[in-house]
Amino acid sequence: MPRPKRLCVPGLPHHVVQRGNNRNATFYQSEDCFTYLTFLDEAVQRHGVKVHAYVLMTNHVHLLLTPSDSDGLSLAMQTLGRRYVTYINKTYQRTGTLWEGRFKSSIVDRETYCLACYRYIELNPVRAAMVASPTDYQWSSYHTNGLGRADTLLTSHSCYLQLGNTRIERATQYRKLINEGLGPEVVRQIRYGARKGLPVGCSRFKADIEEHLGRRLSSGRIGRPTTE
Repeated sequence: MPRPKRLCVPGLPHHVVQRGNNRNATFYQSEDCFTYLTFLDEAVQRHGVKVHAYVLMTNHVHLLLTPSDSDGLSLAMQTLGRRYVTYINKTYQRTGTLWEGRFKSSIVDRETYCLACYRYIELNPVRAAMVASPTDYQWSSYHTNGLGRADTLLTSHSCYLQLGNTRIERATQYRKLINEGLGPEVVRQIRYGARKGLPVGCSRFKADIEEHLGRRLSSGRIGRPTTE
């Protein structure tokens, strides 16, 4: 049975999740994280994709990406995956699969869910009880989005830019949003969208995506939440 075609709409943010095979570790030391981010930067520049937010967990990653064309997202992730797997296998003298099949992704409503997805990604280490605050976790974009540190990998989405006129103003307002946290329903919606590959947003947004793609998208029912 052919696998379903991945949903991708150029110009819209996409929440991307990729997990280690059998949920095994994909990052073993700090150098691995540095290398992954270097390869990510090169891949997105090559394929015309913007990075808005990211977090590297022990055995998976979350990314918020906007592709400039319909193939850019898949090509960037394929390029990144091949290079990083080669690096890991060579460094640790291992063979075989590192990632769990294809990466998962969902199109995000930039008007209602984009900043929520920023926060969902950067609060992931807090939800996992690894740290008490996103400030304490090194491998995420929070240090740029929440603290104002420069990072050439990141391109601020328009929804983030609307938070203020300067980098300091935007970071200050974003920290307030981070401190508010995310409601459980928002977290469920974001998780479900990524797991099922479905758009995350209001009903009008989902209808617009269906019209753009020329096909109906099945939403099904949201089941018991998982920890992601």
